Amino acid sequence: MKAIVYEGIKNVKVKNIGDPQIRNDDDIIVKVTSTAICGSDLHLIHGMVPNMPFGFVLGHETMGIVVEAGKGVHKVKKGDRIIVPFPISCGHCWYCEHDLWSQCDNSNANGETGAIFGYSKTYGGYDGGQAEYLRVPYANVGPVQVPDDLTDEQVLFLTDILPTSYWGVENGGVKKGDTVVVLGCGPVGLLSVKWAFFHGADRVIAVDYIDYRLQHAAKYGAEVINFEEHENTGEYIKEITHGGADVVIDCVGMDGKMTTFEIIETAMKLQGGSKSAIELATQAVRKGGTVSMVGVYGARYNMFPLGDFFSRNITLKMGQCPAHTYVDRILKLIGEGKFDATDIITHKLSLDMGEHGYKIFDKKEDHCIKVILKP
Repeated sequence: MKAIVYEGIKNVKVKNIGDPQIRNDDDIIVKVTSTAICGSDLHLIHGMVPNMPFGFVLGHETMGIVVEAGKGVHKVKKGDRIIVPFPISCGHCWYCEHDLWSQCDNSNANGETGAIFGYSKTYGGYDGGQAEYLRVPYANVGPVQVPDDLTDEQVLFLTDILPTSYWGVENGGVKKGDTVVVLGCGPVGLLSVKWAFFHGADRVIAVDYIDYRLQHAAKYGAEVINFEEHENTGEYIKEITHGGADVVIDCVGMDGKMTTFEIIETAMKLQGGSKSAIELATQAVRKGGTVSMVGVYGARYNMFPLGDFFSRNITLKMGQCPAHTYVDRILKLIGEGKFDATDIITHKLSLDMGEHGYKIFDKKEDHCIKVILKP
């Protein structure tokens, strides 16, 4: 089969590799009909996630048709059209039973967190779904059948960015009348803007430095701020909100612009990337407010502004989204026409064009927001 594989820093290739095989009784094989490139995939190709072997298949936003099922699979069957949430979860450990699906205790023998499709040996070593076929373990837990009257584009993002953005807003406690700041206007940030309004926010301020992404956020009704136009964006937000936002949602993570010091520390493995969004959040949130961090962060961070949060009674919430919890409720909203995420799709390409898709998404060329790949 064809698959997009990691070949080194900023180097992905479409290659022919062996087809996946059933290994366990609760495995299925999925013929991929749509898959997407996620912002966190860029962390892999930038060398920010350890233990990425050459030839590793990328991708954790995948859907398709079940073509083979192990004898122990009862949730789905051959011919079913399904989406596959990005966390790999066993379904019966303490964490799965308490809806912390992304922290599964059994899916990842290589680390403390649960496994993720296509996300290095550190996160389980499972091949990803940017391929013609995908092996899905624990198939009685993760996959969800989707209605035939909904297009791939309507439901594909149930695999990650729709649950992640919803969870970020819910985890932040956004409620009617709130002022919310969303840091980063990539796919998760844009959907967080939408979900914040959906949850009743009165005012949403979107922060980025790429004009076409800010313009997209403005279409949803957000006020937009280009942080490059202000000497201190956090203090500016504090001023225009009269003390800060009720909730700040950090959708940037280690993708933020790094200072020279941070570049050196990251290269020396003393830090896991930029903490610029964290520092902005300390200023933009009101006293007693909440910062919800859904952008991916790396290892430990020097000069973390812990005292700034502590002194102002800020609540910090963060982590990998337990996506399974949110799939059914969001699918229902999509089916009822109450929420739509298809407007963030800017590019639909064949799997053969995967290298080009990564390039324009990474370099933010051609007004790229979200790339879908069709095997």
